[in-house]
Amino acid sequence: MPIPNTPKTTEPQDSESALTAAGEAAFVQPDATLPPSPPEATPLHPHPDPEPAGAPTGLLRRLLHFIGVDRAIAFTVLARGWSSLAGIGTLALIARFLSPADQGFYYAFYSLVQMQIIFELGFSVVILQAASHEAAHLTIAPDGTITGPEQSHARLASVLQKAFRWYTIAAILMALTLMPVGIAFFRHIANKSNAGDVHFVLPWLLVVFASSCTFQIDPIFSFLEGCGYIPEVYRTRLRQSLLSTVLGWSAFLLHHGLYAPGFFILGQAIAGGWFIFTKRHLLLPLLRYSTRNFRIDWGKEIWPFQWRIAVSWLAGYLTSSLFVPVLMNSRGPVEAGRLGMSLTVCATLSTMAVSWMNTKASPFGQMIARKEYRKLDGVFTRALVQSTGAAVLACVAVWVVVQWLLVHQVKMHGVLLANRLLSPIPLAMLFFGTVGNVVVTAEALYIRAHKQEKFMVNSILGALYSIPVALVIGTMQSPHGGAWGIAASYALGTAVIGLGYGTYTFLKWRRIWHEA
Repeated sequence: MPIPNTPKTTEPQDSESALTAAGEAAFVQPDATLPPSPPEATPLHPHPDPEPAGAPTGLLRRLLHFIGVDRAIAFTVLARGWSSLAGIGTLALIARFLSPADQGFYYAFYSLVQMQIIFELGFSVVILQAASHEAAHLTIAPDGTITGPEQSHARLASVLQKAFRWYTIAAILMALTLMPVGIAFFRHIANKSNAGDVHFVLPWLLVVFASSCTFQIDPIFSFLEGCGYIPEVYRTRLRQSLLSTVLGWSAFLLHHGLYAPGFFILGQAIAGGWFIFTKRHLLLPLLRYSTRNFRIDWGKEIWPFQWRIAVSWLAGYLTSSLFVPVLMNSRGPVEAGRLGMSLTVCATLSTMAVSWMNTKASPFGQMIARKEYRKLDGVFTRALVQSTGAAVLACVAVWVVVQWLLVHQVKMHGVLLANRLLSPIPLAMLFFGTVGNVVVTAEALYIRAHKQEKFMVNSILGALYSIPVALVIGTMQSPHGGAWGIAASYALGTAVIGLGYGTYTFLKWRRIWHEA
């Protein structure tokens, strides 16, 4: 069962993790319509990014190599590490400046804005893959000058032009949809729960505006990553995390806590927009480039892969984003806020742990293209152990800290800090699901590196399981209903559908492709 993740807002998350965690952790289902031969992938030559002065040497370099930390992973872990530390400060600020009811609206903002997945349709994954395959035949100079075959140049430009047009239109549609839907939903909740003193309209409009901006930025990041700017993209993720924290905390300190989600996202938009501006010498000529007869035939070349990704992502959204709004409607904003904060912690830990795997997408494609399956399996196994180990250590550490806060009744401004999260037992069940999700995410990335989507039906199964959980168990008024029941059902779904069925299908298709 995919991790119920929050979008890239509270503690900023990269686009691959915040919006695709549910899709990448989708459940695998064999597709009998596709030939059981190992699909090809074109090797990608990463854009050179020179080592900075002061790069680790000697013993430190060997240690980093042993634990599998390259530059992209280092920037990702630093960003997630900062977000984790900043999350402690954010928790304190929420306890200080938000009422329990405000906290429920705070996290419901995040769940509702995830509707952007409906407009995204898995395009970012497709953009990265398509760009990497064309950039493999080209040389991109530091000033953005492109040399190489005209066909590859035109096809690369076609990818960017298609992405730009679609995301501009989709961002407008998204904003026009989310604004009225969100206002109507939150007004209904405010009237139902006697939370009329919660002023949510302007904060929600800011969230939608900022999300529309980052929605347009994310595909450009995927495109640049596909062109080989991997360390630079992840370095920018770190800068986004830092700026987002500054702006979000400023909203709290100015006694406008419900504006914090919007400012968190706005920080990402500003830092991401500046990075894209520095690459204008590459991007603008590509947007103007005449593709003539070499443009990519999206219907034949891309759509068969994309529509499966889109279904997986939509199912993932239904799987992961219903819990907080349903709980808020049935059991009130206080319990919904506790679940929302707990899921945010899970998403943060999961994103940090899968860094070891996410940065291997392009190298996996190169190994598959050369049919270096033994090497592929070795790198995958090592990254899987590193990711899973990091997830286990992080989840155990956070659970121990929460238990300590509960036992010692640690308070801030008269509020028990531990009570802002779920109690230890349901929190432990969510953490079990988080670790399992890291494994399933790794298997999904391995499969998709073959340019195939085998997770669509698996995602649908996850949604068919999760929707009744949210609508039935999430609305139960018994002690083991609500958030407790959602956490237990999530752990069970992860064990059976995710780890069980997902791993079975992963092993099956790995064997079929590599023995062909």
